[in-house]
Amino acid sequence: MNRIDVPKLNHINSNNFFLLCGPCAIEGEEMALRIAEKVVGITDQLKIPYVFKGSFKKANRSRIDSFTGIGDEKALKILRKVSETFEVPTITDIHEVTDAAMAAEYVDVLQIPAFLVRQTDLVVAAAETGKVVNLKKGQFMSPESMKHAVQKVKDTGNENAWITDRGTMFGYQDMIVDFRGIPTMRQYAPTVLDVTHSLQQPNQSVGVTGGRPEMIETIARAGVVNHVDGLFIETHFDPANAKSDGANMLHLDKLEGLLTNLVAIRNTINNL
Repeated sequence: MNRIDVPKLNHINSNNFFLLCGPCAIEGEEMALRIAEKVVGITDQLKIPYVFKGSFKKANRSRIDSFTGIGDEKALKILRKVSETFEVPTITDIHEVTDAAMAAEYVDVLQIPAFLVRQTDLVVAAAETGKVVNLKKGQFMSPESMKHAVQKVKDTGNENAWITDRGTMFGYQDMIVDFRGIPTMRQYAPTVLDVTHSLQQPNQSVGVTGGRPEMIETIARAGVVNHVDGLFIETHFDPANAKSDGANMLHLDKLEGLLTNLVAIRNTINNL
């Protein structure tokens, strides 16, 4: 599998990492277009291959009163509009078998959430759409075990699989990234480091996941140094009022500086 198989992916010959970036959830059309416009401008300037990320619904929530979405079709149509407006590919999570074919009508990459990556029917349904399938490594899984998830995709005849590491549970309320896993998983598929979810602090007593966004650049730099193929970063222009995962998202105003530094690091690594 080569990431150039994704439709509309620009700057594929830049020798850069590719970027999956956008809000945690689609909250509305204006916010999605605003974020996409900003990220497209930055990635075009830095020659970073870019895929807009946004969840059309949120199923893995701590509390029943947490935000889950604005409506499936409404959110998926916004993702399509982002793609058509800015000529970039898009990615969204799916949670049920029936989501696969529906979401595939609107987006270019289907993402399997970490909690669900062992769900064979879900992985197979995503793979059978023919779309690229981004498999998020379960917080409870070893890097080596992800080869079986990748094989499930390939057994359908779909060679288009990615792996995304989003950290491993460390105690009850923290995540940690084991960078030894990157070269292991790169043997199976192009590997992405989910920088922002790796800094989550789940299982909080208040029922809202916490995070450590001040460590985003630390984690991202380490991933780039260790030859990760792509980075996953959730961003928002107002994280404090975002409807999902605001505690660990990067403020949109900080994205350009971060990516500029990361591209400089990647260029240095490429020349070693």
